[in-house]
Amino acid sequence: TALKDNKTFIISPYFDDRESKVTRVIGIVHHEDVKQLYCWFCCQPDGQIYVSKAKIDVHSDRFGFPYGATDIVCLEPENCDPTHIAIHQSPRGNIDQLPRFEIKNRKAETLSVDFTVCISAMFGNYNNVLQFIQSVEMYKILGVQKVVIYKNNCSHLMEKVLKFYMEEGTVEIIPWPINSHLNVSSRWHFMQDGTHIGYYGQITALNDCIYRNMQRSKFVVLNDADEIILPLKHPDWKTMMKSLQEENPGTGVFLFENHVFPKTISTHMFNISSWNTVPGVNILQHVHREPDRKDVINPRKMIVDPQKVIQTSVHSVLRAYGKSVKVPMDVALVYHCRVPLQGNLPRESLIRDTTLWRYNSSLIMNVNKVLNQTIL
Repeated sequence: TALKDNKTFIISPYFDDRESKVTRVIGIVHHEDVKQLYCWFCCQPDGQIYVSKAKIDVHSDRFGFPYGATDIVCLEPENCDPTHIAIHQSPRGNIDQLPRFEIKNRKAETLSVDFTVCISAMFGNYNNVLQFIQSVEMYKILGVQKVVIYKNNCSHLMEKVLKFYMEEGTVEIIPWPINSHLNVSSRWHFMQDGTHIGYYGQITALNDCIYRNMQRSKFVVLNDADEIILPLKHPDWKTMMKSLQEENPGTGVFLFENHVFPKTISTHMFNISSWNTVPGVNILQHVHREPDRKDVINPRKMIVDPQKVIQTSVHSVLRAYGKSVKVPMDVALVYHCRVPLQGNLPRESLIRDTTLWRYNSSLIMNVNKVLNQTIL
C-alpha cells in the first residue's frame, strides 16, 4: 500500500515484544526523502487514538538503490492493545482518511510447522515449470510443510501448478505487485538507470516472510526456486537441523554454501519422455557442479530460527539474537541448477556430484503425480 507521499510503502505490521513492546511495520521507503513518519495506534477497547513518532530504520543492504527495505518501528503505548495501526507523515489529521493495517502476530500461537520455504519474488512471466515442481517435491521430501511465494507474475501454465499446490495446502501466495508502484530492477545492484529498487523488492519480501512465519514455523528457509539445500550426511532437514543445533547451541542462523550445477551440462540418465513436453529444466539430468574459484566466495543461503532474526539480507542476516554458523560443505550444500557462471569450462573440469539421485525414485513418482493432475 502506497502512502500519500508516494515515497513510503507499507507491506505489513507485526507485533514484536522480544525487547520492548513495539509494532514493527515492514515497508519500503526512499532512503533520503522520507524524514519522518508517525504511528497512529487505535487502542482497544475504547477506540482511542494514540500518536507517536516512528523510528525509520532503512536496512543497510540497499545495494545503492534509492529505495530500501525498511522497518518503521512504533513503540506501543501503555495499557493499549492495538489491533490496527496507521502510518502518516503528520501527527495531525483524520484517522478515517488513513489506510489502517492489522497488526499481525498479536496473539501467541503454537508452532504448527517445522519448515517453511520463502521464495522471495516470482517475476518475469516465470515459466520454469518442471524445475519448480521438482524443487517443491524435493522440499516436501526433505521435510517442508509450507512454501510461501511472493508472486509478481508467472505464465498461465505456472498458474495451474500454483493453484494445485495451493489447494493441496503446500503453497501460500502473497501477491507482490511492486512494479505498479516502483520502477523495479531485475538486477540486485543499482545501475544508475532510473530504477528504484533491486530484484523486485526481494529483501523486503524475505523480511516479511520471516515475520509472517515467526509464530507458526520452527525454521524458515530462505532460498530461490532453483535452489535446494541438499543434506549430505542426513536423510532430511529435520535430522540435519537437530544435529546442527546440538553442535551449535545458541545459533539462530545456519548458512549453506551455494554451488552451481550448470543446466548446459547434462547426463542422459533420467530422460523421462513425458517430461519433455513440460517447459523447464529437469534437475535429475544436471549432476555436474562447477569447481570453486580461488578468488570468489560462494554466496550462501539460509535456514533460520525466525524468532531469533531481526533483519535479514539475501545471503546473511543483518541483525539477529544469537550466532550465525557456516555449515561445512560435507554436511550440506545448496544445489543451484542455473546458467553456468564458469561457462568456458569443459565437462572434465566439472565435479560429478550425484547426491540428488539418492532421492530419485520418490522424486520421480511425486513429480509424475503432480504433472498428471495439472498439465499432462
